[in-house]
Amino acid sequence: MMKLLLIRHLWGVTGNLEELLPQFRELGFDGIEAALPALKERRQWRRLLRQHQFDFIPQIFTAGTSVAAHIESFRRQMGEAAGMSPVFINAHSGLDAWSESDSSRFFEAALAVEQTEGIRIAHETHRGRILFNPWITSRLLDRFERLKLCCDFSHWVCVGERLIDDQIDIIRQSAARCLHLHARVGYEQGPQVPDPRAPEYAAHLAAHERWWRLVWDAQKKRGDKTSTLTPEFGPPGYLHTLPFTNAPVSNLWDICHWQANRQKDNFAAWRKSRS
Repeated sequence: MMKLLLIRHLWGVTGNLEELLPQFRELGFDGIEAALPALKERRQWRRLLRQHQFDFIPQIFTAGTSVAAHIESFRRQMGEAAGMSPVFINAHSGLDAWSESDSSRFFEAALAVEQTEGIRIAHETHRGRILFNPWITSRLLDRFERLKLCCDFSHWVCVGERLIDDQIDIIRQSAARCLHLHARVGYEQGPQVPDPRAPEYAAHLAAHERWWRLVWDAQKKRGDKTSTLTPEFGPPGYLHTLPFTNAPVSNLWDICHWQANRQKDNFAAWRKSRS
């Protein structure tokens, strides 16, 4: 039976890895997801990850003023990430402003690099990037049968200004290619509700959980042994703040821990229903 692995991100977290990993282990996490550490820190990271038996999902971010520059950026960062013994790599790929032709050029090159390196890549459904909305994502999934996703549906809710049950066929199509989940809850005017525990956002939480169960269904059908999930709520300005003081309206650490435990229970209930 498929197992859920909880992954903790470092976005908005203070403290060093040596202090954090034991805390994350105590809270039930199985790995971390983060941007590549500075070159001088990588040996220590590899040692600590081995010591605490933590999986690592590196995040890479393509950049440049042309498609060719983004491809080269992807290639370089892929090579660096490979040295960190990743489970797989999560990529913020390309630009939302590109034509579909340019986006296709990028993915042709990226998939070739992936095959050469032998490390799986999850391209994130993220605002500002190629896969920023359901419709371009669907067309590119049709075109590239080896394209895999990190599904963060909160971005699509924000871009579409609605809960996207009306695009459920694309959700299912994306679920069939989903390698990794970012379990943040978005709403019509932003990619992150102020607090997912608040009753006024219960419908938004329930909608995202419906979509995540479709991902688990697809992963189970594929025969996956594990499913990875990061409760990726972010700090200010993702996290809402009060005017004038910039005081956060919620505690980020508590939200991420709450979401991890909730989705652990959600996954257990889903697994029981499918047994």
